[in-house]
Amino acid sequence: MVNWARRKSLWVLHYNSGGCNGCDIEILDLLTPRYDVERLGILKEASPRHADVLLCTGPVTRQSRDRMRRIYAQIPAPKWVVVIGSCGSSGGVFQGAPSVMGGVDQLLPVDMYVPGCPARPEAIIDAMAQLMEAIA
Repeated sequence: MVNWARRKSLWVLHYNSGGCNGCDIEILDLLTPRYDVERLGILKEASPRHADVLLCTGPVTRQSRDRMRRIYAQIPAPKWVVVIGSCGSSGGVFQGAPSVMGGVDQLLPVDMYVPGCPARPEAIIDAMAQLMEAIA
């Protein structure tokens, strides 16, 4: 029963660790009436203590590393991490910069990757639907 409820209502927390904001705009586009992910049970949450899923965009930088760990620790178990865009996956165009440590998987266990630069809203919705099925 609990897994059914989790699958039907994912609360997501978005964290940008230092990217170009292209993926952030696509995530905000999901909340508009055009895509309306709330009809699928996906709600954007502002507090890590109420979230189930951490949506990460941008590469992990030295400045954001500790914040990302702290946010991940505040999310109650069970929790899932979804990386959106090529910057979060591998460092993207910022790879090789002195302050960039690489992708999110260098720091946190990642459950799902959404490729693209920026990732399309349809791809993000598809990844969230796959995550909902995996929870069941």
